[in-house]
Amino acid sequence: MSKPSEFTAPPGLPPGLIVVATPIGNASDIGLRALEILRAAHVIACEDTRVSAKLLAIHGIKTPTLSYHEHNAQQQRPRLMERLKNGETVALISDAGTPLISDPGYKLITACLDDDIALTAAPGPSSVLTALVLSGLPTDRFFFQGFVPPKAAARRRVLAEIALVPGTLVIMESAKRLAAMLGAATEIMGPRPCAVTRELTKKFEEVRRGTLDDLAEHYRTNGPPKGEVTVVIGPPTATEAPDEAEVDARLGEALETLSVRDAAVMVASDTGLPKRQIYARALALSKATTQSEAKSGPKSSAPGPDDE
Repeated sequence: MSKPSEFTAPPGLPPGLIVVATPIGNASDIGLRALEILRAAHVIACEDTRVSAKLLAIHGIKTPTLSYHEHNAQQQRPRLMERLKNGETVALISDAGTPLISDPGYKLITACLDDDIALTAAPGPSSVLTALVLSGLPTDRFFFQGFVPPKAAARRRVLAEIALVPGTLVIMESAKRLAAMLGAATEIMGPRPCAVTRELTKKFEEVRRGTLDDLAEHYRTNGPPKGEVTVVIGPPTATEAPDEAEVDARLGEALETLSVRDAAVMVASDTGLPKRQIYARALALSKATTQSEAKSGPKSSAPGPDDE
């Protein structure tokens, strides 16, 4: 059983780790409690001290900082744990938004829980929630993917895995890979509604809404946007179940360019039919096509098992 949090509002912070959300763009979005904690903590663990220094300077915070990121976490975590065990209060922040959401910190949290070190959070800005509420897409159920893999095959595999999630999808993406990701999502999910958000809470904030295919074409034509990008994709739509012939026709078309698995995911997503059922049918169609081609095609000159 985890230890109940004993944190109260500053001043007089008790020892322990406090996860503090920081602005995703506009420095004025930081919370009053977050400012009090950052001023009163013994040390602030930052993803990048140079980035955080700008925010701390704006708000006149002179608390010592140290870097804690994915590349030095293995060395820094024992040092932070030692300070926590010695009764210090450590504030954990990321470059922007809420730590642990596509940022380092998870292993530090689990280490604190394992050692019964008090843990709490000062909630606040998050690009995930900001993009979701600005997208105009359903907010009652959503799935946060984070970044998809940069390589095409792995990216398609992940998109196929999340295509059937019965909720809105929130995906982080680099601007230079945006068009490719939207194009792959279109092939797997079809023309779902989508919103591409960038530079949230900043001067040049933009939300571009449309369908996946339209947005993919826009960024292919106009090039990558500037700034931080978060993509929101609408959930699968519930439609009247197609008959067997229509399912076979859709699968036949999908199998011309996609693997059996990806074709099944795409058609299941489009039709709302069970993925297992569609996969079995896609596998049967693929095998039938292969056998037909083997019978009608020219015989290979290479010896087969029966030619020995």
